[in-house]
Amino acid sequence: MTDRLTGKTALVTGAASGIGRQVALRFLGEGARVVFADRDEAALATVVAGLGEGADGGGAAGGAGAARGVVMDISDEASVEAAMALLAADGWSPNVVVANAGVQLFGHDAKAGDLDLEVWRRTIDVNLTGTFLTVKHAVRAMLARDGGGGGGSIILTGSPTGVRGEGDVFTAYSTSKAGIHGLGRTVAAAYARDGIRVNTVIPAYTETPLVSTLTGDDDARTAIVSRIPMGRAGSAADVEGIMVYLASDESAFATGAAFAVDGGMSSL
Repeated sequence: MTDRLTGKTALVTGAASGIGRQVALRFLGEGARVVFADRDEAALATVVAGLGEGADGGGAAGGAGAARGVVMDISDEASVEAAMALLAADGWSPNVVVANAGVQLFGHDAKAGDLDLEVWRRTIDVNLTGTFLTVKHAVRAMLARDGGGGGGSIILTGSPTGVRGEGDVFTAYSTSKAGIHGLGRTVAAAYARDGIRVNTVIPAYTETPLVSTLTGDDDARTAIVSRIPMGRAGSAADVEGIMVYLASDESAFATGAAFAVDGGMSSL
């Protein structure tokens, strides 16, 4: 623990599992007050209870920081708005927001000619619209916090499939991630003079328990990993360091950028 985030209040979406959970735990260890946000109330309660409190509690020690949970469905604006209002009322309004939550509908997403409209809509609603709603209300919270002069850091989770044609059989997912990249650049430009920084982290195929369960196809996994120049899948732990950097004041002059942590996929 190096306390690089002491004094920060961070909200991480999709924090009940995978990359989100790993990043939220690392933020705790770096001294931040961390809001674990997720739509899965039961999973969220389990994670936060392991830190010493229930999901509706007002904060408990966890590492060098403090933690609490909030139930938030990023695809539902009323849910996002209510969560942000609750945090503001409790003195937990964030100045760091990691918009990480998302879905990839393995076995349903497909080439454009084979893609069901409902799969497209579900993916775009969660990944792109959900990220937009998270960003929208994060910006509002940061502008309202501390009289509006404190700024903040928003970190989006992108994908190599949003940069290159890596995800040609994942039409909905790849399109949603390309949209996230564009959203990050646009919002960064719009709010730079308000001290709000927006950057995108690009992980490679990351093996988490959920992803491993969903893929369920060794040949498909091998094909994906074979396209990673470093020769292995990513892990949630591979992503946490760049997230800490972007959340901290060390990255004070970085905005509108994309940071690849993808084993070299974006370089090809």
